[in-house]
Amino acid sequence: MTKTDAQIELAAILAPINEKHDSPSGKWSFGNFVRQIYLPFYRRKWKDSTTGTNEDRIGYHLLSEFSSRTLGSFCRDDLQDFLDEKADASLSFSTVDHLRWDLLQIFEMAVAESHLRKNPARLLFTPREAPRPSRSTMKRKEVKLLFAVLQLRERLICMLSTTAGMRPGEIFALKWKHLKKDHLEVSQRVYRGKIDSPKTSHSERIVALADGVQELVKEWRAMYPETGDEAWVFPSETLKTPLSKDNCWRRHVLPALKLVGLEWVNFQVMRRTHSSLMRELKVDPKVVADQLGHTVDVNLNVYTQTDLALKGDAVNLLESTLNGAEMEQIH
Repeated sequence: MTKTDAQIELAAILAPINEKHDSPSGKWSFGNFVRQIYLPFYRRKWKDSTTGTNEDRIGYHLLSEFSSRTLGSFCRDDLQDFLDEKADASLSFSTVDHLRWDLLQIFEMAVAESHLRKNPARLLFTPREAPRPSRSTMKRKEVKLLFAVLQLRERLICMLSTTAGMRPGEIFALKWKHLKKDHLEVSQRVYRGKIDSPKTSHSERIVALADGVQELVKEWRAMYPETGDEAWVFPSETLKTPLSKDNCWRRHVLPALKLVGLEWVNFQVMRRTHSSLMRELKVDPKVVADQLGHTVDVNLNVYTQTDLALKGDAVNLLESTLNGAEMEQIH
């Protein structure tokens, strides 16, 4: 028997075995597969904050809908109909898009585990109808108004977000040992009351502090009795834990913002404002990205919003350039 004949014969022998092995599994339900295989494996990869968010979303939207169905009972149209319904129910674009990714990853793992031949979620798309979030930013006068209506502690918190570009979890996790003369070190964050490592590898960074923020830090430190290295910069009433972001916002920041019509501002708006104003000032995008703690691509495509006046300047520059070219041709 030649080598080719042997390979043909072997393929014929293995075909029934492979076909049986690759056939959709009637044993695993979607719920059991997710709970016993998918989540235990990915918990080893995800950060605690990611685990909590993902498990909440998967449990509320996917397990409640599909738990008893077998893995082999799904088809592409079933899953796309599900995403369409979620979009029609006015779930945010981000949530629907995350559900699409969850389904893709769950069924991809089912294929890898030989429970399915093909991934029915492979071609799913996020429906256009899913509402996208508005990406508001503050004008310079609104930033000044924001700082003006807040008390010292809350003003410093909001300045660290708007002027220094920090995330709220990074701000409330600060200890005095992290603050230096003209900068601070981001080496941890607080999420749902738990101290965790920074969000990404880019998040662990040195954050420059403007002169005005440095003065405010000195003023705040002079007012507080606990300023040892391990003391929280923004402590709770017990001084043993960091201040709760949500409580601080609801009780002290939001009421002040409502008085001046800035109740639409949040920490995301502040960070986006930081990036957008830096863009207006023509600061190197790499510098801005390093200050914010993410990549240049995210800085430009997610956080930075171009002011209408800058767009107007750009099209007027283009028009004047074209008109100049026309005049050269005439002469």
